Amino acid sequence: MDYAKLAAEVIRLVGGKENITDVGHCATRLRFCLKDAGLARTDELKATAGVIGVVNKGGQYQVIIGNEVNEVYAEVTAQLGVAPTPEEADCGDCGDEPEEKKGPVAKVLDIIAGSFFPIIPALVGAGMVKALLSLLVAFQLVDSSTETYQIINLIADAGYYFMPVLLAVSSARKFRVNEYLAATLGCIFVSPSLASLFSAASEAGTTVHFFGIPVTQATYSNSVVPILLTIWLMSYVEPFFNRVIPKAVRTIFAPMFTLLVVAPIGLIVLGPIGTWVGDLIGAFVSLLNSYASWLVPTLVGAFTPLMVMCGMHYGLIPVGINMLATTGTDIVAGPGMLVSNIAQGGASLAVAVRAKKENIKSLATSCGISAICGITEPAMYGISLRFKRPLIAAMTGGAVGGFFMGIFHVWRFAQVAPSIFALPSYIGPDGLRNMYLAAVGCLISFVISFAVSYVLGVDENK
Repeated sequence: MDYAKLAAEVIRLVGGKENITDVGHCATRLRFCLKDAGLARTDELKATAGVIGVVNKGGQYQVIIGNEVNEVYAEVTAQLGVAPTPEEADCGDCGDEPEEKKGPVAKVLDIIAGSFFPIIPALVGAGMVKALLSLLVAFQLVDSSTETYQIINLIADAGYYFMPVLLAVSSARKFRVNEYLAATLGCIFVSPSLASLFSAASEAGTTVHFFGIPVTQATYSNSVVPILLTIWLMSYVEPFFNRVIPKAVRTIFAPMFTLLVVAPIGLIVLGPIGTWVGDLIGAFVSLLNSYASWLVPTLVGAFTPLMVMCGMHYGLIPVGINMLATTGTDIVAGPGMLVSNIAQGGASLAVAVRAKKENIKSLATSCGISAICGITEPAMYGISLRFKRPLIAAMTGGAVGGFFMGIFHVWRFAQVAPSIFALPSYIGPDGLRNMYLAAVGCLISFVISFAVSYVLGVDENK
């Protein structure tokens, strides 16, 4: 693929350089903020070689490229003359849906998605190291009593332990506050001094006080909700001090007063509330799982393609991460999304076998392999939504696979992108049994979706 040529064509068809106010990207999409989305030539873009699809929603004009989006994005930024930014969930508020027109639920989902998406590579990397360590121990290649094990385990746990710091930085971008001041607040939550203070109070049977106000003792490593609430508060406090403090001394006193106001409120009020919310979510899901273990993974397995279309899957990922933080296992996002992605791959590969046109065979093959490896948007927009019947097959296979995962209580023990490579993250305290069951669930979803897609066939003239 000629990335420079494709980038130039995309820029031209979205209305030219003068129509672009900002551009970002995620795992598969270029995300443009356009002055006038009406100037974009959507039909021509969809027909452009190298473009899988186009989505215009949430104030963003999204051009779906697929696995090669990084290379195309680099060319786009070079031709626009702007500095590239890290992979993220969005590129700000723009276009024809201003922030104030979004409903409260949409705003919350947008904040959650924008906060979590940038840190997913760190969590996935740590999760894969954890999965690799489980394999090494299971096959007796590393002894859990050795220093080698402890170092690898440290590498795997660090990203999760310091998750409040990572979330502080990423959520600061969403709330448009100083990232380093936010990171400092995250460091306060996981500071060894705070842990020692709480530990000493527990041993003495007393309570920690701040100017006579009791501070609830809680553990904030691996936590999610407390730091998000704290940075939300910071988004009001920091602008206030920047507004009322004279410019001559603003850089000195605004950060100081922001920390002195936000940190105590975070530790005394928001931190405990966030901890209780996280515990309640974990307890609710555990309760639901105890009465209907099949329900959640079945629904997630069936409807993940639709959630991805709407961007709602970014709201589900934090629930799974919170489950890992509070219970050590995830039954919400991981199992259902895993079988759904495998099912997408099965449906697309069936199209590759059934189709007669070489271009569709080639596209379906590459999309199917990508889906099995965890990137489903090429399969969804290039095959499933295009021909409709493969979408039915993928949802059917995902639902059946999810039902199996739920019935047999298949959990994951680390945050890893849902793909065939995520299977080691299902190795648990009982050894390889849980991973074997996860593999069976994947096989079921693949076979079902492949069979349904093959039987339904494909209308190649669409």
